[in-house]
Amino acid sequence: MAKEHHYLTSLRWTGNRGEGTSNYRAYDRDHVLTAGDKPAIAASSDPSFRGNPQRYNPEELLVASLSSCHLLWYLHLCAVNGVVVVAYEDAAMGVMQETENGSGRFSEVVLRPVVTVADAGMREKAMALHHEANQFCFIANSVNFPVRHEPVIAVAG
Repeated sequence: MAKEHHYLTSLRWTGNRGEGTSNYRAYDRDHVLTAGDKPAIAASSDPSFRGNPQRYNPEELLVASLSSCHLLWYLHLCAVNGVVVVAYEDAAMGVMQETENGSGRFSEVVLRPVVTVADAGMREKAMALHHEANQFCFIANSVNFPVRHEPVIAVAG
């Protein structure tokens, strides 16, 4: 039987300037996300939607979740397949398309991991494991848009 996992987060809106949502411009989009005793995440909407540019927005958090999930699966698969990763960085980018009525959706996310492996003989396997990591990533399996990968594999030294 498959295991079921539950994730509990809390959100508190902090953007009431004293008038609540009496009109569209009367409130801030600021809010705080927490999960248990972990540090709080200061969030807002995208600045394009009257958000605070100093805070994370939901769209950035979605892209970051995909990048993080891929990293974790990739490192696991490398470890069990004899690929020694010594460094990993990703410059992920998500594309969201806004519709005429103000709604929108992501059309894709592109992960651009730069992976450094310990030995040149590991390059080919290191490249191939990106595809496998994408198949295992819980977040990538949950979205309705493509998550593409443009990895670069470097060799230490």
